[in-house]
Amino acid sequence: MGNSIQDKSSQKEYIKNRIDLLVDVLDSIDAETAGIEEIDRIIGMLDDLEEKCKQFRHDWEEK
Repeated sequence: MGNSIQDKSSQKEYIKNRIDLLVDVLDSIDAETAGIEEIDRIIGMLDDLEEKCKQFRHDWEEK
């Protein structure tokens, strides 16, 4: 993911963008034809977001 995100404003924007991406993915899924792969993709995205939020939380505690 490249560059480290240091300031709170950028971190908040990163989280917002990731949530927007998750919503876009959810909107693109056809409930009638979706399978395990789609659910696994959503779980992976949520896991990644959780890890990033934990990292940001740690950063915010230090500031």
